[in-house]
Amino acid sequence: MNKHEPTELCSYELRDDIAFIGLNRPEKRNAISDRFVEAIAAAATRAEKEAKAVVLYGHGKHFCAGLDLAEHSEKSLIEGVAGSRRWHAVFDMIEHGTIPWVSALHGAVVGGGLELAASTHLRVAAADAFFALPEGQRGIFVGGGGSVRIARLMGVARMSDLMLTGRVASAGEAERWNLVQYVVDEGKALEKASELAAKAATNAPFSNYAVINALPRIQDMAKSDGLFMESFIATFASATPEAAQRLRDFLEKRAGKVTRPEDK
Repeated sequence: MNKHEPTELCSYELRDDIAFIGLNRPEKRNAISDRFVEAIAAAATRAEKEAKAVVLYGHGKHFCAGLDLAEHSEKSLIEGVAGSRRWHAVFDMIEHGTIPWVSALHGAVVGGGLELAASTHLRVAAADAFFALPEGQRGIFVGGGGSVRIARLMGVARMSDLMLTGRVASAGEAERWNLVQYVVDEGKALEKASELAAKAATNAPFSNYAVINALPRIQDMAKSDGLFMESFIATFASATPEAAQRLRDFLEKRAGKVTRPEDK
């Protein structure tokens, strides 16, 4: 049964097993304030309890234009640090939760908006999406996890270019730079993100958990440590009841083989 409960800053809709979370401050290009961060946290907490995947998108003409600078400029040093750490905690809920998140990106994906998108697991950009990190021109620095997440996606050199020069990247450039995995026609990002979330939601829960939580941590390990960890995760995954049933289905030809798209 579908549920739709719009809030002031985030809309939330449950369609079957997929939670659709919409950034809902279009008059401010979905700029993120402290209250907005808490609204995202509340939506993420709810999705963890009742959904198998999440689609994150923006209402209006843009996904998210980043930090609410009017609010940020009024903060003391310690308030700034506390605010940044809260962004880290909430975005960690997304990146290291138990269910996959797919972001549908259009219009501005700028500053903190790109930091938020980088915390999701799959990113789909519409052709009209554009990406920037204007913190250097604003006299500030990324504070929502971008120095870690964005730099790991696109590399330090690319990120430095955006921050030092104010360069604005297109959707095509973002795909080539590994910021997004899919580029679709304008107006089609939400549809594609929904399709991907529906596929991910059918996976065994432990497999999704391992992809979300083990895979990025293994990348931070030394080669031998990563391989050692992989052996344990692979063994644990194979021992779950879901894996046993799915392997039986494949061996008894109740599940299809992997084929090329053109062969379907």
